[in-house]
Amino acid sequence: MEYHVPVHIAIIMDGNGRWAKERNLPRMAGHHAGMKAMKEIVKHCSKMGVEHLTVYAFSTENWKRSIEEIRGIFQLLVFFVDKELKELHENRVRVNILGDYSKLPEDAIERIQKTLETTKSNQGLVFNIALNYGARWDLVMGVKELAERVERRELLPDDIDEKLISGALSTGKQQIPDPDLVIRTSGEKRLSNFLLWESAYSELVFSPVLWPDFTPKDLENCISEYQRRQRRYGGRTVEEFEENKE
Repeated sequence: MEYHVPVHIAIIMDGNGRWAKERNLPRMAGHHAGMKAMKEIVKHCSKMGVEHLTVYAFSTENWKRSIEEIRGIFQLLVFFVDKELKELHENRVRVNILGDYSKLPEDAIERIQKTLETTKSNQGLVFNIALNYGARWDLVMGVKELAERVERRELLPDDIDEKLISGALSTGKQQIPDPDLVIRTSGEKRLSNFLLWESAYSELVFSPVLWPDFTPKDLENCISEYQRRQRRYGGRTVEEFEENKE
């Protein structure tokens, strides 16, 4: 099947807990299964020629979960890096982190820094992991940065526009384009504080499939839904929007 592949796909990986509950398994079993699903989606995006894949791995709100679950998620992150980093590097995947990972356990921070250093020069898929990330947190940090620049008289308040705000966000600092397609699994239909600014003109697709069961075929179905839509930006087609940007 031929695809007009989105440049940037962002995914809210939802449903690990429900997947485990349906099978009378502990919640961590759902997270383990979800990690396996993520690996397959990363591989498939790389194979299809997607340039950016962003996944919502741990939000600023997830700290409200039990200590045992949080600890297990971070241990799973360490396990994932130890097991998959070699393959990610061989496939030329470059890993980025969105969010403040300095608050994570020391072993998780160590693995993240190792991953960033190992893959920093890779020229394939850019795999952005939103970790201890929230869009409102990111906006607050960006606004503070711009306010400090005004205070230092590097900017005037009237200089602040959409481009400057975008550049002050985590995605802007890492030159990540706005997502063309945002997918949320498990049937929930909300963004949950994920890429709120960047998703202003994204196409949203909500899949009923729980994340651990989400396969490359399900991803292709979401892309097919994306292809059937005519993207408009305030009433303009994508072509008109791009012409106006130039």
